[in-house]
Amino acid sequence: MMAARLVAYYRVSTAKQGASGLGLEGQEAAVAAYAKSNNFILLRSYTEVETGKRSDRPELARALADCKLSRATLVIAKLDRLSRNVHFLSGLMESGVDFIACDNPHANRLTLHILAAVAEDEARRISERTKAALAAYKARGGVLGAARPGARRLGGGANPVAARRAGEVSAARARDAYAHLAPLVARWEAEGLSHRRIAARLDAAGYATRSGKPWNHTQVSRVLKYSAY
Repeated sequence: MMAARLVAYYRVSTAKQGASGLGLEGQEAAVAAYAKSNNFILLRSYTEVETGKRSDRPELARALADCKLSRATLVIAKLDRLSRNVHFLSGLMESGVDFIACDNPHANRLTLHILAAVAEDEARRISERTKAALAAYKARGGVLGAARPGARRLGGGANPVAARRAGEVSAARARDAYAHLAPLVARWEAEGLSHRRIAARLDAAGYATRSGKPWNHTQVSRVLKYSAY
């Protein structure tokens, strides 16, 4: 019997991670170990560098096309790192390509449907909370994207009311953006990890910051602060 053939799909959150290998080496090691232990053949791999500013996944499209041409199975290192990515889940389901997740080899198409439904619901709720926060800000007199009459720029005698309201909106956006990470970050902190080590773990796991830049200890502290609201 011919050994199963695999095409690997990796994902890193920023161009810097893609160049440095941060987070990528762990995915490659997991896939290589899985292929070796099951006597599978790894044909090729595709690495997606995501910035958070675009929803298309060109490398995923190439990987899926390769699977169809090669009659191969798509393999990913960890399903949980992509379980909230609606674009990935929908693209995989629509392709009809078989897949294997090294951390959950028993996952199937029903698993994908469930994860996609959860991801879509989470995205909808985050959007609704963000819109509600912005609407409340506007109702209090805030003007999005413009300074209020009489307000001055921060650092030059800023209007304290405008600055406070802008901070409230920024905090609301951050809480929504990192709501799914707060329990994980809190658990790691409870286990005794420093904020710098937590930042390194988040980068290694492929979680992106809102700006698409690598994590640092200050951002980790903010996630914990926002989760306490």
